[in-house]
Amino acid sequence: MITGKGVRLRSLERKDLPIFVEWLNDPEVRENITRYSPLSMVEEEEWFNELMIRPVEEHPLAIEINLDNIWITIGNISFLNFDQHNRSAELGIFIGEKRYWGKGYGGDAVCLLLRYGFMNLNLHRIYLRVNENNLRGINCYKKSGFIMEGRARKAQFLNGRYVDLCLMSILNDEWQDREI
Repeated sequence: MITGKGVRLRSLERKDLPIFVEWLNDPEVRENITRYSPLSMVEEEEWFNELMIRPVEEHPLAIEINLDNIWITIGNISFLNFDQHNRSAELGIFIGEKRYWGKGYGGDAVCLLLRYGFMNLNLHRIYLRVNENNLRGINCYKKSGFIMEGRARKAQFLNGRYVDLCLMSILNDEWQDREI
């Protein structure tokens, strides 16, 4: 478990799958992730079972918040495309519980995972891709220290049109400068 102030990241459990399916079947939640179509429980269970063959560094973590001494799961976060040689990984996150959008929990979870990635996994670079319409996400990432590196023009088809995909990253030394 990775614990911060009011937010913690923990390993996923099979019991988490039904709420994840509910969230991922909400088009508003899916809009800012790479899942385009509705999801069945069978598909989610297959995904969960396949996690065991992926590197442990890529296992998604549940995001939980503490409300009145009760931990509530609100989303997940993970490293993808973990590259041991270059010491880099891609960050992916979603908050599925919409009533907690815009309250800073996603940013807190990102900061926790950055600390874990740089301090425990010895990463040099953490990057992410975000569509240009996800202004809430872009602002969150900028507050966490990510820098805009560039754009893949019209690289994502979203709601009937193509949008740019922004590439953002943070380096270990940039993160350490922010932490001091």
